[in-house]
Amino acid sequence: MSEKQKKVIFSIPENDKVKFKVQLQYDSLTQGQFFKGVMEAYLGKEEHFMNFINELKKKLSTQSVPQRKKAQQGLKAGRSTANKFALDDNELENIFDILEQEHPDL
Repeated sequence: MSEKQKKVIFSIPENDKVKFKVQLQYDSLTQGQFFKGVMEAYLGKEEHFMNFINELKKKLSTQSVPQRKKAQQGLKAGRSTANKFALDDNELENIFDILEQEHPDL
């Protein structure tokens, strides 16, 4: 069964929309491909993208310096643990599936 789809809508100045469409065309991307790629990078906590997010948070002052540091340390610790145990996303998903089967009340 496929997952229910939702739309994400926001407004930007018309001039930015035109420049965005031109840049997408230059890069041979559709809007859907672009935003899905951004979502995957963000949700997957891809290192380069998370560096960008950290700089964005700094620029927008959405988090204090200690909060940003703590978030970066958490990401590094997670990557270190994943590397230490050589776990990829599929293996982690399998572990959660096994735990769910053995402990359905969790």
